Amino acid sequence: MEKRFNKVDRKDYKGGDNRNEGRSGEKRGGYSRPEGGRSFENKGESTRFSRPTSGSSRISDGGRSEAANRESREGSFSAPRKHFTKPAPSKEEMIFGTRPIIEAIDAGKEIEKILLQKGASGTQHTEIMTLARTFKIPVQQVPIEKLNALTRATHQGVVAFISAITYSTLDHIIDTCYEKGKLPFLLITDHITDVRNFGAIARTAEVAGLDGIIVPARGNAQINADAVKTSAGALHFIPVCREDNLQKTIQYLQDRGIAVVACSEKAKKTMYEFDYSQPIAIVMGSEETGISDEVIRVADEMVKIPMHGKVGSLNVSVSAAVIVYEALRQRAI
Repeated sequence: MEKRFNKVDRKDYKGGDNRNEGRSGEKRGGYSRPEGGRSFENKGESTRFSRPTSGSSRISDGGRSEAANRESREGSFSAPRKHFTKPAPSKEEMIFGTRPIIEAIDAGKEIEKILLQKGASGTQHTEIMTLARTFKIPVQQVPIEKLNALTRATHQGVVAFISAITYSTLDHIIDTCYEKGKLPFLLITDHITDVRNFGAIARTAEVAGLDGIIVPARGNAQINADAVKTSAGALHFIPVCREDNLQKTIQYLQDRGIAVVACSEKAKKTMYEFDYSQPIAIVMGSEETGISDEVIRVADEMVKIPMHGKVGSLNVSVSAAVIVYEALRQRAI
C-alpha cells in the first residue's frame, strides 16, 4: 500500500516565505520536518514514499538512487562519542575504616598510600598518621567527596590502598650488591605518573638485570595490578624502594660511591659520553615536566639521547630502555 504526500500551499504555513530556519519541528520550504530531524525539499512535485518490500530496504525519494539515499542517511547522523573513565580500584586493592587500616598496618600489609579526610582528628585517625610516619606510608588529605566516590560503605574518613608489591630498603640493596662484589646499577623515577609507563620501565629494568628501582613516596604512579600487568610480572622480581626525598636519596647514593646520571633532553652531552662501567643510578623524569631542577642540581652528570628526526622526544619508557642498554653495552666491554 502506498501513501502520497501532496504539495501544500506555502501560505498555509508560518514562515513559508522561503526562509529555512532549520530547527527541528519548524516549517522548512513549505513542509514540516518529520520527527527524527530529516527534511525533504519541495522539488515542485509530490514526494513519494514506497513501503519497503520484503528483503529490500530501498526507498524512493524524489527519484534519488538508493546509493544516494544511503549516503544521505549515513552523513546525517554521527556515531555517539565513547567516554572512557578510569576504572575504580578493586575491593582487593582498597580497605576502609580506621580499625581495619590500623590492623592491616600492624599485620605487616604493604600499604601503597592512605587517603585521609581533611580535618579528621579522632584518636584512631591520629594513630593512623603515627603508623604512616613510622612505616613511611604516603598520606594524602582529601575532601570527603573523594572518599565517598571511592566507596559507599562507612569509611570513617579514611581509605587505604594495598600495594601489589613488597617494598625493599635501599640499604639492603646496596649492601647486597657490594657483598656479592657487584657494581650497583639502579634506576630512579622522578615522578613518573603513568602506570603503564612505569610498568614498562620496570619490565626493562628487570630484563636488563638492574639491581633495583627507586621511586618517590609521593607523586609517582601507583604500583597496582595494572602496573604489575604492564611490567609482565617484572615488579614481582625487581626490588623497588620508596623514598621520601629524592634529593637526599641521591646524596646518600653518592656517599655510597654510586654516580648519579640524569637523562634529559636539556643536556649538552650525549649518553655515549658518560662512563657507565662504575656503580651508577640513572634518573628518568616525568612525562610532562621531565626531571625536576632539584634533582638535576645534585646529579653528577646530565646526558641526552641523540635525536635526528623532527619529533623532539621519546616516550619515557622507550628512553629508559635506550639508555639502560647503552650502559649494559659499555659494561660488557
